[in-house]
Amino acid sequence: MTTHREDPFMSAAIEEARLGLAEGGLPIGSVIVCDGKIIGRGHNRRVQNGSVIHHAEMNCFENTGRMDPSVYRRCTLYSTLSPCHMCSGTMVHYGIKKCVVGENRTSRGAEYLLDMKEIEVEVLNDSDCFDLLQGFIKAHPDIWHEDIGAKSLRPGWNDAPRF
Repeated sequence: MTTHREDPFMSAAIEEARLGLAEGGLPIGSVIVCDGKIIGRGHNRRVQNGSVIHHAEMNCFENTGRMDPSVYRRCTLYSTLSPCHMCSGTMVHYGIKKCVVGENRTSRGAEYLLDMKEIEVEVLNDSDCFDLLQGFIKAHPDIWHEDIGAKSLRPGWNDAPRF
């Protein structure tokens, strides 16, 4: 098991998550890395911006800005939490080749979609990523459920389909 202490890019994503928490939002962070350099950073800003789409990965893409598609095809996206369908779809759309996930015990996201689209997924199972989000969920379950759309969906909605 790799931890963020051994991976400077996951450490940067965790820094973003902590920024989000300090701003009163969800502690989920993301960075985009191309050729060994961070080219974009972001954190969940749904609460801060009153946004329905500013998950950490979407905020990271927004902050990265317009890039030639060939750049994105050389990138790895790091996220402290397994990306949801919206964020995974954006990775598919722009041709990201790899996604490094801090933890997926809290939510499996749409890892099956990334797998189907041949995007490599590496899960670190980092305890700091898990503990940071679990502390937030315990203190603010309503915000967490809003973020993942759980209030309006059936139980088990986030379970990956079995093929």
